[in-house]
Amino acid sequence: MRIGVFAATAVGFALAACAGRDPEPIAIVQPQDQTSTCVMISAEIQANNVRVKELADEQGLKVAQNVAAGVAGLVIWPIWFAMDAKGAASKDVAALQARQQYLAALAVERCAPPPRAAAPPPPRRVAPKPKPKAPEPDPD
Repeated sequence: MRIGVFAATAVGFALAACAGRDPEPIAIVQPQDQTSTCVMISAEIQANNVRVKELADEQGLKVAQNVAAGVAGLVIWPIWFAMDAKGAASKDVAALQARQQYLAALAVERCAPPPRAAAPPPPRRVAPKPKPKAPEPDPD
């Protein structure tokens, strides 16, 4: 009996270790940021937006999988070990959002249009002096 419990526990731990992937967060600041141009920053922002959408889909699928495993686990308890408890997608999304904020600030700095030279003020218009009125003849 002890061997059976031990074997079931060992199998449970082995399955739990396989449930879900490990998060792969990216660093907020990366070495290539120092030399990135405006075009490179924009391209990375767009690529990160696509990755965030993929991770959101993955996160939705994992929630559905966990709900199904939780319900099925009421009948067949070893299924509970297949639940994703690591939450890798949400951790990756949080890291990508932090990176996106950094890239947005970097884009504002590097993609700003060059300052324009101050335009000379428009020439001042001088109002013409009113002409003196001719004296009216004396009716006397």
